[in-house]
Amino acid sequence: MDLLNTLVDKGLRRELPTREEALAVLATSDDDLLDVVAAAGKVRRQWFGRRVKLNYLVNLKSGLCPEDCSYCSQRLGSTAGILKYTWLKPDEASQAAAAGLAGGAKRVCLVASGRGPTDRDVDRVSETIKTIKDQNEGVEVCACLGLLSDGQAERLREAGADAYNHNLNTSEGTYADITTTHTYADRVDTVHKAHAAGLSACSGLIAGMGESDEDLVDVVYSLRELDPDSVPVNFLIPFEGTPLAKEWNLTPQRCLRILAMVRFVCPDVEVRIAGGREVHLRTMQPLALHLANSIFLGDYLTSEGQAGKADLEMIADAGFEVEGADQVTLPEHRAATAGGGCGSHESAGCGSHEGAGCGSHEGAGCGSHEGGGVCGTAAAAPVAAEPRTDLVAVRRRGAGTDLAPNA
Repeated sequence: MDLLNTLVDKGLRRELPTREEALAVLATSDDDLLDVVAAAGKVRRQWFGRRVKLNYLVNLKSGLCPEDCSYCSQRLGSTAGILKYTWLKPDEASQAAAAGLAGGAKRVCLVASGRGPTDRDVDRVSETIKTIKDQNEGVEVCACLGLLSDGQAERLREAGADAYNHNLNTSEGTYADITTTHTYADRVDTVHKAHAAGLSACSGLIAGMGESDEDLVDVVYSLRELDPDSVPVNFLIPFEGTPLAKEWNLTPQRCLRILAMVRFVCPDVEVRIAGGREVHLRTMQPLALHLANSIFLGDYLTSEGQAGKADLEMIADAGFEVEGADQVTLPEHRAATAGGGCGSHESAGCGSHEGAGCGSHEGAGCGSHEGGGVCGTAAAAPVAAEPRTDLVAVRRRGAGTDLAPNA
């Protein structure tokens, strides 16, 4: 187990693993899976103890996106039967947020479909942020509105936003295979804008779109270089009516290996299990808590999650505790700069803050948004189980409806 011992030592020192080491984690066999989880779990506990941060999504504007992201149920040309509605009013959004906060969430993620916000949209969201903060003391608010223009991140920060989410989703080399209406560089630019405005940057990936191990490692290393405070890991929800509806490439074991790799590469950041955990991790979700320190509570943007009560029971049964509003999520060396000066990190890299966390792929808007091999020998390609289409349920409650939310 020299590989795992090496990765634990590096994670505890916030040292970057080699690409070969990261690839070796993804190549480990199922026989070694619990060893991998235990090793990455040591790194997770070093920086985050046994705390689990709860986040709650509010879909401010659903559907009818002009972008063509292949994974997204809200994309141009999607025939997925999702909810479609225009902007929620500030009080409606605040009411939706309150349900998640009552369930224990400490961060509200405000998401809107679309390429990016107009200045009028920024005004709308700014008013919503102020309303939520006025009505809920101490809440964190993350905005996820797509590609940002100059000055918009600063305006969101002035309105009270704490963070901005914009996911890279996949590697630069394969980005054009999933989206043609904007570029990988556009996404990187928006993350830079969030950093420069003093917002805590949140940026992650989607696994399960047919990518290779090398693609997964590429995007995670790119994320480390961008230095976000939180990294959401989405697992593709193959919505009928989207180009990736037939992509069922994930097993629970593969999902755990991906989360472990992310933890080793980004040891001291908020790693969040985002969209698709119920669909692909299924009964293995509690094991994932040993790798990630953050989840979404209840439903997602256009799909349903497991019951919020079940989330809370899972956390307690696994021996973890919900992170309180008075607890600081990030380790001290990162918290000193997060949110109030993310543009002034002394050195880039998820594990390298020397001077011193939204994203759900399935509905974040196509513009706004988952022994043998342990020593590095190649393992057999993962064999996905039969598609569990029964676990993909379109959201019919909460924001944009007259029904109570799941929180």
